[in-house]
Amino acid sequence: MLNNITQSRKCKSPPARHTFGADKNLTQMSSLQNEFNAYRQQMNEVILSKDNLVIKRLWNLDTNTYAEGALSTRTKEMLGLVASMVLRCDDCIKYHLGKCREQGLSTEEMYEIFAVANIVGGTIVIPHTRRAAEYWEELTAGH
Repeated sequence: MLNNITQSRKCKSPPARHTFGADKNLTQMSSLQNEFNAYRQQMNEVILSKDNLVIKRLWNLDTNTYAEGALSTRTKEMLGLVASMVLRCDDCIKYHLGKCREQGLSTEEMYEIFAVANIVGGTIVIPHTRRAAEYWEELTAGH
């Protein structure tokens, strides 16, 4: 199973600072959400089990970066989403879409974020915007 999943991944998932969806009833999530969350959790456990100090410090730094501060966590997640789209990391995009949903962003706000990412990143970001829109639709289905 791991080989099939890893072959389909373009870049590594964002750090393990959160276990997106771990507290939610997975049966209520879409198959895209379930697949993403299961893969992320499984691989984060593998990586952290190796007890590499540098990785642990990096992931801790990431946790602290996204904590409430002069900028709200909501703003930081929006910035993270734009950066992920410009960097074209689909796993990162899904992660930040989920966090933005948890922060209560509206679809109108999300499409403004998509617009900023496309302006900053150029037309190469369009395919990632399509996948982001698909994932956002699943996140917001029935809401």
